[in-house]
Amino acid sequence: MNLKLEGRVAAVAAASKGLGRATALELAKEGAGVAICGRDQERIAEAAQAIEHASQQHVLAVVADLSTHQGCLDFVQKTVQHFGQIDILVANAGGPPSLPAEQVVDEQWRAAIDLNLLSTIRMVYAALPHLKQSDQGRVIAITSVSAKHPLDNLILSNVTRAGVLGFVKSMANELGSSGITFNAILPGWTRTGRVEELLQSLSAARGISAIEVEQGITAGIPAHRMGTVGEFAATVAFLASQRAGFINGVALQVDGGHSAGLL
Repeated sequence: MNLKLEGRVAAVAAASKGLGRATALELAKEGAGVAICGRDQERIAEAAQAIEHASQQHVLAVVADLSTHQGCLDFVQKTVQHFGQIDILVANAGGPPSLPAEQVVDEQWRAAIDLNLLSTIRMVYAALPHLKQSDQGRVIAITSVSAKHPLDNLILSNVTRAGVLGFVKSMANELGSSGITFNAILPGWTRTGRVEELLQSLSAARGISAIEVEQGITAGIPAHRMGTVGEFAATVAFLASQRAGFINGVALQVDGGHSAGLL
């Protein structure tokens, strides 16, 4: 399937590793020019070089702190300055810490809201004038299944990710006639570096092997396995494509059927 992404420009946030990096690579392989950002200069430069080598597409590396208003603006502005356009914005950010509800303090709420809710809002507003000039404007927010299915000890993620869904749906409703689509993708258990670290942490805490921890998790997934970053990235690429032009305002779970709810 030709996704018709040649000549398009995608800005993929928080793409030095994990889902963001896999997404940037997939879009580049489909022919899009790609800008990526992260807070660490060395790490984001390495990611850009690796994606360029694998895709033979130019990749712009931007150092930006998405927990700040200026960082969000800088990422969008530097992408436009370099490529002259933005057609696809992939709003992404690292997850907040795992904590029981009663242990969360005000500063942690503020930090989580800045990084996991306001970063999406700020990047979208910064990119809107440029997306409106595209005939294939796409906003894709990467959130989590916790936005629909709250998880224990993840109240910061549960609340902020759900806020992103509300924002994305509102923008889809109000700007549907602009030609821009606004969608969210909700990854479930996906084999990333962060998940591998979590498996090791749970293994130590429970006194069982990481393999046993993983087996306990995947037993509750109808697919009986974790997803791959490539499977997730392919979903993003399709939503960014011309063929997905009538998909708007959805919160799409990519979790192997793990979420039990009907909606």
